[in-house]
Amino acid sequence: MSKKTDDFYFDNFLESGQIACEAAMMMRNVIADFDPNELVAKRMEMHEIEHKGDMKKHEMTAVLVKAFITPIERDDILQLCNNIDNVTDSIEDIIIHLYINNIKQIRPDSIAFADIIVRCCEAMRDMLSELRHFKKSKSMRNLIIEINRLEEEGDSLYMETMHRLHAEESDPMIVIAWREIYEYFEKCCDACEDVADIVEGITIGNV
Repeated sequence: MSKKTDDFYFDNFLESGQIACEAAMMMRNVIADFDPNELVAKRMEMHEIEHKGDMKKHEMTAVLVKAFITPIERDDILQLCNNIDNVTDSIEDIIIHLYINNIKQIRPDSIAFADIIVRCCEAMRDMLSELRHFKKSKSMRNLIIEINRLEEEGDSLYMETMHRLHAEESDPMIVIAWREIYEYFEKCCDACEDVADIVEGITIGNV
């Protein structure tokens, strides 16, 4: 297989990871400077980012279906492509559910959650940038560990925020709305860890 063809796969992974970072930063900015009157416009803007991620996935599958030889296992490529796209989808879900639940005021701990997701996505992108050279990479292992650590940090924050929500909030509708939103925050962290797990499997299976 030519280097150019190999590069397509690894470039696509990295570009998809960068789209997830773009979505994470936008989500973080929406939450940090929250204005409920802008949610419709921000939801549409986020959907455009998510659409770019879908296009990257479609590009990958279009090439993969015609490929005779691939640089890593075909199933690994497809699984990794789908899971990177799941990260961007999960981030979009946060904005969608802020809108669906008619959120008027942001809870401060959601900013801390958004920060974790941004860091998760950045570590994921950096890990994907090392994938084409994973046999020689000196940072791949540490990036996988960092994503796992951030997912654990997200789990701890999820438990704390859910406890605080039920302890402090008396309005059941607000509790229901924010329980759902916090669950989507946690799903974002889980989705990043899923990508790291696939990459780790690729590195072990192709030594």
